[in-house]
Amino acid sequence: MKILQILPELNVGGVETGTVDFSKYLVQHGHQSLVVSNGGKLVAELEQSGTKHYTLPVHKKSLLTMIRMVAPLRKIIQEEGVNIVHARSRVPAWIAYFACRKTNAAFITTCHGHYNNRFYSQVMGWSKLVIVPSTMIGRYMTETYKVPAKNIRCVPRGVDLAKFKHLEGKAKVSKVPASGLLDNSRKQCTIAIIGRITPLKGHTYFIRAMAKVVQSVPLAKIWIIGDVPPKKIAYKQELESLVRRCGLQNHVEFLGSRQDIPELLKQIDVLVLSSVTPESFGRVILEAQVLNVPVVATKVGGVVDIIDDEQTGFLVLPKDTEAMGKAVVRLLQGRALADRLAKAARQKLEAQFTLEHMAEKVMSVYEELLKSVNILVIKISSVGDVILVTPSLRALRKKFPKAKMCCLVGKNVRRILQGCPYVDELIMYDPQHKDKGFFKFWQFAHRLRRYCFDKVIDFQNSRKSHWLSFLSFPKDSYGYNNGKDGFLLSHTVKKSKQELMKLAPVQHQFQVLNLLGISYDNKDAYLQLWPSAKDEEYVEALLDAEWLGDNHNMVGINMAASPKWKTKNWPLEYIAQLCDLLAGKGMRVIITGMDKDKPMAQHLVQRTKSKPAIFVGETDLLQLAALIKKCSVFITPDSAPMHVAAAVGTPCITFFGPTDSRRHIPPAKNLIVLERQLTCTPCYKQRCKILTHACMQDIKPEEVLGAVEEIMESEKKNY
Repeated sequence: MKILQILPELNVGGVETGTVDFSKYLVQHGHQSLVVSNGGKLVAELEQSGTKHYTLPVHKKSLLTMIRMVAPLRKIIQEEGVNIVHARSRVPAWIAYFACRKTNAAFITTCHGHYNNRFYSQVMGWSKLVIVPSTMIGRYMTETYKVPAKNIRCVPRGVDLAKFKHLEGKAKVSKVPASGLLDNSRKQCTIAIIGRITPLKGHTYFIRAMAKVVQSVPLAKIWIIGDVPPKKIAYKQELESLVRRCGLQNHVEFLGSRQDIPELLKQIDVLVLSSVTPESFGRVILEAQVLNVPVVATKVGGVVDIIDDEQTGFLVLPKDTEAMGKAVVRLLQGRALADRLAKAARQKLEAQFTLEHMAEKVMSVYEELLKSVNILVIKISSVGDVILVTPSLRALRKKFPKAKMCCLVGKNVRRILQGCPYVDELIMYDPQHKDKGFFKFWQFAHRLRRYCFDKVIDFQNSRKSHWLSFLSFPKDSYGYNNGKDGFLLSHTVKKSKQELMKLAPVQHQFQVLNLLGISYDNKDAYLQLWPSAKDEEYVEALLDAEWLGDNHNMVGINMAASPKWKTKNWPLEYIAQLCDLLAGKGMRVIITGMDKDKPMAQHLVQRTKSKPAIFVGETDLLQLAALIKKCSVFITPDSAPMHVAAAVGTPCITFFGPTDSRRHIPPAKNLIVLERQLTCTPCYKQRCKILTHACMQDIKPEEVLGAVEEIMESEKKNY
């Protein structure tokens, strides 16, 4: 495996040290390790271990520099054949995220702390899996940046025991006698704080606590190890002034930034961590515990994952100088207590916090990341078109059996895919209400981005869906380049309108799937729906109320197409005549339709002698599917119920007039199309220009009855 880690610089620090240690592990275990940073003191140690280092200015918080660094980083990724790009800080993460988009490399982040600037920091949650060093940081990323909890992987930092091997077993330079300092107060001891000198680390509270400690331990030495950033020299001067005011100038020594931390730890009797804000972890605590140095720390953030109070160290509240001072004195006063805590801490460290533990967990996350595939299928509307997408969903699941597959659907059609075994999650889009407007559209796109989709398959192929595809930032997107901003997709079907008009709807979708290496198979192109047991029970009750429960000779008729397509409708008087003709042949007729068709249904009942069962507006889509499944034959104009009948396997007779049957006919086992090839058809008009509506008027009830009898006869033979 080839792993590239990217971070701002390689100077002394917890993140930097962890990067170097992990790089050594990778090389020792046969992986190829690369690091990109702006350089620093640890580069020589890194390269000595066998890791290749690239120097790029990935530390600058300049938008122009960040944009300029995307191409060089992408070049490194491609030339080196990198599998994983691991970003360990925010500026590098922005650069790495966009650099990975046109490569085969997987992007992952580790969140090392609390990030305040939400816009600038949100990229740390954009990887499919997010590594955090503590449960506290995991909760923070979930609550603040809305990273799904299932995407969080907690991997505590680990310490490289080999670095301390040469010091283990050696006696401390300054050692507290077993009898305790309070009985022998002339013995020296050393108390230290290690870390960057910033207000967040609570140095002022540490100094005030030490003023209390020296009252009991007059010869205590106090080391402040670490230095301030160049812009915060004044803060260090404030600390030096505080030392003088507390009368500690003979006790406190500022050692500055050091690279010999293990050697210094060997000389320390107690380590103090006095942070006032949540620590992401607390690596220096582990380093002290390796050498059996007891620790007093503030109860903040990831520290509580390392220290169990009174068992492996002492925890005090932030800014509580009284408690901090007393805890330090307790450790210096009681050697047996200090030894017990240090021994327990070392045992916990060896069980949970070694470099090997950390590295193995990170490698496990890498393997999980490389195996995972997140797919989004977009099909927002309409009802019939969403049903037509089921063969494509089945083909995608067959191609990607272990992928997480989501389907973006409109609010009014979401019920169609409930129960679909090929989809892991339905994402509802409501452009008419909840998601209406530019701002809501942008928010919705941001929501999609959190899913970290690898592939987006856009079957809607509208301008809006193409923008949603693009703004979800997938690695690859697929659809038609149809003049509706198709340039936003990374892979497009480029065929003429004439070629596409010859394709059936499912074949049309498979032109897109061909881009993913999925071929069209006529045998596997059937439609599906998944009505529940409750849907079937509801339909049984409807039929029983009309004394139709045991009827095996039932014909269903759908009254009309959608309101905007009145030209698709068969004349109402023809439906009435057909009802009576069917009744004369001993067949029971049921009428289906939407709420808007109820007035028409009343007119129908008035025109018939046979009085069919009216179920108009009585079912939702899946209940309609269960109802149509009960029919021997279903009759409908070109509309969604035609697709429903095909999906449940009910023989169907359908009327086509203003639309072209070749483009809209669903795959079905037994389907008869009745249409007239007129000079004006197909017109795709919502009003008949010649006002005769001949394409529908010329299909007579007697012809439809003949088609019904033909289907009935063929079904008997097959039975």
